[in-house]
Amino acid sequence: MLRAAGVGVGDEVVVPAFGNVEVAEAVTLAGAFPVFADIDPVTYCLDAGAVEAAVTPRTAAVVVVHRFGRQADLRRLHTLGQRHELLVLEQGESEAPYDEIAQRRERAAYLDGKLKGVRTPDGGDGHTYQQYVVRVPGNGRPDRDAFAMALRAKGVECRVPVKTPVHRLPEFRRCVSLPETELAADETLALPVDASLTKREMQRIVSACNALGGLLQPAY
Repeated sequence: MLRAAGVGVGDEVVVPAFGNVEVAEAVTLAGAFPVFADIDPVTYCLDAGAVEAAVTPRTAAVVVVHRFGRQADLRRLHTLGQRHELLVLEQGESEAPYDEIAQRRERAAYLDGKLKGVRTPDGGDGHTYQQYVVRVPGNGRPDRDAFAMALRAKGVECRVPVKTPVHRLPEFRRCVSLPETELAADETLALPVDASLTKREMQRIVSACNALGGLLQPAY
């Protein structure tokens, strides 16, 4: 899409550093230079204000990645694109059938109401819960990695959605301030929310998390 739009050598393309190294690689393959902007801490998608701050006279495009079932603020991003005459491209997630999304939302609502000691995701803007991503605060207390290890020991599958932000990888290392990206990479953990989970399995997830949640600072 970048090549088809005429993006190439000498151009800059604003992209997120929170996951999806393939996006930065695509920019490089098109001959352009990836510029990383910070994310919104609620949606984990590119923040429009951060994108605007990253725009230079060489900026030709922005690649917006929708994340975990939440949509980026496309209205603001398209307005920004029109103002600066930028191409705004989207990378979406594979869409699940409506019935599956409804079941995921049901399980997410259950977790929202039962979990303690972690920050549950904001369910606004039609969240489809491709992943149920919580925040596990650290601040000298048990951190996300220790929390995840303890959950796995209790038989609860969980995973770190973004282990290393792209701007920390050797081939894309940048001296850039992305505080929300850094914090999200350190704190986020994806818990099971599959439509196939039984009520007993959901209860086990809650029980395991809450047994550890008392060790964490209160979630606000």
